[in-house]
Amino acid sequence: MTIYNPVNLPKNDNLNRFAFVVDVNDQIFIRKGKMIAFYGNLTFEAMGSSVVDMLARHAFNAPKYIHNFVVAQGNGQLILGDNGNDLACYDLDAANMTIRAKNLLGFTKNVICQESTLPGYLTLLGTGKIIASSNGPVHFLELPCRVDEQAVLGWADCPSPSYRYDYEHVRGFVSTVGALTGFTLSGEEKQVDFTGAGTVLVQSSELELSGSSTLSHLLAQLPMLGKEDLTRLSLSIQQQSQQRR
Repeated sequence: MTIYNPVNLPKNDNLNRFAFVVDVNDQIFIRKGKMIAFYGNLTFEAMGSSVVDMLARHAFNAPKYIHNFVVAQGNGQLILGDNGNDLACYDLDAANMTIRAKNLLGFTKNVICQESTLPGYLTLLGTGKIIASSNGPVHFLELPCRVDEQAVLGWADCPSPSYRYDYEHVRGFVSTVGALTGFTLSGEEKQVDFTGAGTVLVQSSELELSGSSTLSHLLAQLPMLGKEDLTRLSLSIQQQSQQRR
């Protein structure tokens, strides 16, 4: 067993697949609640102070998400984690990368962050580092390709993708559950279509990130339900949906 301290901690690298160490010597945006430990003289400032707002006006052009982040500054080593999900760092060199918003854990101040044309994603431009989480290791696919919507982590140096639907597969009680909950057991019903040149970042699992929400827990149980249980669940969801109209 290794006991870590400021001397033997890695610098801007993974501590393990579930934790990442940022060597802070300036300012970096990090998602609220993802700091698990730190060494050194670091401070964390929410949006609202004049200094942070000046930085935010330059680097953060995504008003919908800005209050999900704080600025860490000073000198020290910052360890990030995300509910036991895999973490990785991506280096941008005068390039652009789009990441699912809830997977973005941090980015250096020289990177400009703005909302993507595809809802739920953030586009990062410039030169610097991006830290993101994923459900399992990330794989890189060359375009053109189609990817299960829930398996997409993001894409780099390519145009915004579009959706492709195949309604021939949207039928049966399993698809009914998927349509009502926003979850599908496979990618046949709806895919994200990538064309042109660039790279797609694909998570190893199509399930959402691990978390504590009721919906996440329910979705995790679906593969273990039998036909009778799924039928009962489908009827219950339809009744609840009708009552709330």
